[in-house]
Amino acid sequence: MATLSAYPPLAGESRGQWLALGFGTSAAMWALAYLSRLFASALPPWLLFVLFIVCLLGGGALAGRYGTRGVAGGARVGALASLLNLLILGSVLGGDVPGELRRAAVFWVPGSILLGVLLAACGAWLAMRKRTPEPFSSSAAPPALGWNSAFAAVAAATTLMLLGAGGLVTSEEAGLAVVDWPNSYGFNMFLYPLSRMTGGIFYEHAHRLLGSLVGLTTLVLALQLQFSERRRWLRALGWVALLMVVLQGLLGGLRVTGRFTMSQSPTDMAPSLDLAVVHGILGQLFFGLLLALTAFSSRLWVSGRLPEPRPTASTDRQLTAVLVLAVFVQLVLGAMLRHMARGMLWHVSFAMVLALLALAVGARHWGLYRDLPLLRPLGRTLTILVGVQLLLGTGALAAVNGTPDPGDLPWWEVALTTLHQLTGATILGLSVLLSLWSRRLLAPEPEQAS
Repeated sequence: MATLSAYPPLAGESRGQWLALGFGTSAAMWALAYLSRLFASALPPWLLFVLFIVCLLGGGALAGRYGTRGVAGGARVGALASLLNLLILGSVLGGDVPGELRRAAVFWVPGSILLGVLLAACGAWLAMRKRTPEPFSSSAAPPALGWNSAFAAVAAATTLMLLGAGGLVTSEEAGLAVVDWPNSYGFNMFLYPLSRMTGGIFYEHAHRLLGSLVGLTTLVLALQLQFSERRRWLRALGWVALLMVVLQGLLGGLRVTGRFTMSQSPTDMAPSLDLAVVHGILGQLFFGLLLALTAFSSRLWVSGRLPEPRPTASTDRQLTAVLVLAVFVQLVLGAMLRHMARGMLWHVSFAMVLALLALAVGARHWGLYRDLPLLRPLGRTLTILVGVQLLLGTGALAAVNGTPDPGDLPWWEVALTTLHQLTGATILGLSVLLSLWSRRLLAPEPEQAS
């Protein structure tokens, strides 16, 4: 197994310790809150509260195990996660009238932050008691990763969660359930009452809230790269990611309203399916960019390891680049099919071609590069996911064709179509990572270089 000395820490990334763990802890809690509302009958409130406690303890434990600030680092993680959680806590503290706050907010806000700090600090203390005596560097993240890379990975995972929520909005045909934007029925988005989040409103409003978390995460990631990265081009990519997420938010809002307006009247809106398609496609590209940032900011990428000369390197470099382009084309066709009900034949036909290409790329990396890091597990995962995607696509096709009334969707059809869309996004991400790492870890043999 690689040692820390093999992948030296990156200068200036120590701040990334509590950023990665704080945002990661909060994202895990948001995911639990979303699922609890999605499956309200299956997850009682007391169990959700216990799971929240586990998340905070776990975030603190990771800070105590891998961080360098001990209990204080755990407390930072808890404070950051609790501050981020205020974005959804407002739905409980908001009143029944726009702009109104419940009196309990005076106690809930500081109380939730204090509880988060204490639980995460406790988790760090418990982890430090069992910590091995092995000395850790000032950036003791898992060896090949590094804290900036871990933070980018958290941003990518949160974006994948957002893509899943957006897929549910489309599958449930709830894209216009909330008629105004950036407000929600006249309420500040972060103070919209939880009691009103039912049916399609829940799907659409939760998607907006998750989008705010992704936007804030991307902003902080761009700032972190700006102040800790020496590579100018990587700092620039962080700002590109921020511009993309801002544009994505605007597209999502204008998809509902059609223009900038604070009106709450549906008659003043001009919803746009074209913007819905662009919104969906840009979200996939943004996810791929975050995974690229994860790779570029990792310790393995900047390590002194030289690319390995292989006779198959040129072929696999070309194949992975073609695969990324092909997956993107298929996602465009899928977005048009989901939003506009166009291009079914093109989407299904191209899926067969793409599946053969992806299986070839996955199998080659799985079998040819067992002695190199990342390439084999990425290839194996891609191969398996392509098989899963074919099954999901077949099931989604049968479900859509078997539902006579588009307005009455059974839960299993919603699940199939959403999982199909989410798996497609994951395949795009894997393709991007394979393309990047094949260029970083493989080199054409001398006779091929010419």
